[in-house]
Amino acid sequence: MFVWPEPNTEFVPGVSQPDHTDHEIRYFVFCGQDILQAFDAAGNWQPVEERPTDHLVSEHYLGTYGSTHCYVVEVTEGGLFANLRSLFGKTDNFMFSLAGRATQVLDWYRTHQFCGSCGAKTTEHEVDRATYCGDCRETFYPRLSPSIITLVHRGEELLLARNHRFPEGMYSTLAGFVEPGESIENTLRREVKEEVGVSVGDLEYLGSQPWPFPNSLMLGFLAEYDAGDFVLQEEEISDAQWFHYTELPAIPGKVAISRWIIDTYLSRLGVDTSL
Repeated sequence: MFVWPEPNTEFVPGVSQPDHTDHEIRYFVFCGQDILQAFDAAGNWQPVEERPTDHLVSEHYLGTYGSTHCYVVEVTEGGLFANLRSLFGKTDNFMFSLAGRATQVLDWYRTHQFCGSCGAKTTEHEVDRATYCGDCRETFYPRLSPSIITLVHRGEELLLARNHRFPEGMYSTLAGFVEPGESIENTLRREVKEEVGVSVGDLEYLGSQPWPFPNSLMLGFLAEYDAGDFVLQEEEISDAQWFHYTELPAIPGKVAISRWIIDTYLSRLGVDTSL
């Protein structure tokens, strides 16, 4: 069975912020696309307790985890900021997912302050996570882009590829966005064929992960190799190879669904993936 390392079961989304509270409050603070670098004594990243008051652009209530109320705020300056990817390995999967949720809410707000139909100023909905236009009655919800991510395998070998944007030496699974009118299964077969030129047979759905780079929902699969030789989509893929499970290259860390998919397959081959 495919089990996420730290299932996101504690967080309760919310839109309307409480009038008052005796509970703890935490703030996810962003400057543009970058998040405030705040670490505890053990070196782990955490949202901050103090609400920024200077250079404030916007503030949005996210909801609660346990008894803690969560907010995301955007400022124009104040503190040390870095890309959200800087948190890889510096916080747990649950907290990273909350930070990802926070940045997606901010991105939605920035890009939906005006109606896409008539251009009028929109207003935040009082009940839903949405903005609406009082003139033409259009409602705009946060947009998610569904995508597939898959490990192609044949026996003891894993098909891994390098995107041009990857760090030196890094290989990962194949991924791509769903086209309008396309099923998830057709997306997977098309993307694998387009990126590396091979065909796949049986598919197995494993699970999903929200991924804020940008507003994506990653649907994870295993795909059995069927036929074909490598023909790379050169503008995107710099290299692709079959790797025996005992001779894998550098692969993504455990915060990413690609690593969870790889570990799932390796565990079926009897490999200890706990480290």
